[in-house]
Amino acid sequence: MALVAFALWIARDYVVALVWAVLIAVSVWPLYRRYVDARHAPGRARAALLFTMLTGLCFLVPLTIVMVEVGREARTIGEWLRSAQESGVPVPEWLARVPLLGRMADEWWRSHLAAPQQAGEFLRGFDLNTLAAWSEAFGGRLLHGLVLLLFTFMAVYLLFRDGDRVAARGLDFVDRALGDPGERLATKLAGAVRGTVLGTVVVAFGEGLIIGAAYVVLGVPHAVLFGALTIVVAMFPMGAWLAFGVASLVLAFDGGSILAAVGLFAFGAAVMLVGDNVVQPYLIGNAVRLPFLWVLIGIAGGVQTLGIVGLFVGPVVMAALVTVWREWIGPPGEP
Repeated sequence: MALVAFALWIARDYVVALVWAVLIAVSVWPLYRRYVDARHAPGRARAALLFTMLTGLCFLVPLTIVMVEVGREARTIGEWLRSAQESGVPVPEWLARVPLLGRMADEWWRSHLAAPQQAGEFLRGFDLNTLAAWSEAFGGRLLHGLVLLLFTFMAVYLLFRDGDRVAARGLDFVDRALGDPGERLATKLAGAVRGTVLGTVVVAFGEGLIIGAAYVVLGVPHAVLFGALTIVVAMFPMGAWLAFGVASLVLAFDGGSILAAVGLFAFGAAVMLVGDNVVQPYLIGNAVRLPFLWVLIGIAGGVQTLGIVGLFVGPVVMAALVTVWREWIGPPGEP
């Protein structure tokens, strides 16, 4: 136990990368095994390398699209800030007609953004130097994230290549320690991981595609950027809401009608409510046989406790608890 604790302390900065690797490998393992068995390929190293590259592309392509589009728009954002500070930002014609808060918002806009001097004071904290500082800080975090990503996919490759031996050793240990119930628990936890990861990723991808199509139809500026960003952040709690909320504001302030902006936000909200509260819990709950409430608690509590990796770890922990209850504590035959 002391040796295990010391090893975990040494690898503490990379434990999250190893958890991600296990989640990815367990989720893709059935497809990988099907490929290896169909090819009858003795060269596990090549198959493991192929699947590691494919899973890496699934992660990197959306992130690369977002980063490239953000880089392209950085100059446009800087020019807009300079123009706003020098000439002010005109008040949208429709703002005063918004029910309830329209007149108040119109007065606030005129007192803070309409005149050049007022706009310059209000936007002083968002000048090019501030953007450069943000970019530098983001670059440092991005470099650290890329290092962790490298460790993650190195571990994914090793798990693919040696997965059979690792699984056999793990099941042998669980069998000796806990007997048949322990082996059933390990099998169900593997299913929980697959259901959670695939459910979360598939739902986020579907939500992003549907809302992205609405961006294109309604003429949102930079629709590709917003669509890719929505797919990425849809895996975070409230992430997609922020993405299509900003897209709605951009549509309204870039010459679109207020009706189109409100319609876009309402459509995105409907998609997210159905996806997050019906489709995702249904997919995850069916995969791990969890009650609806336990799925929601696992997702919300996992994110609050562990961050983004808690999206997947939280429901798996809930599945372990429910499985222990059903297999070891509950009476035989209990559903």
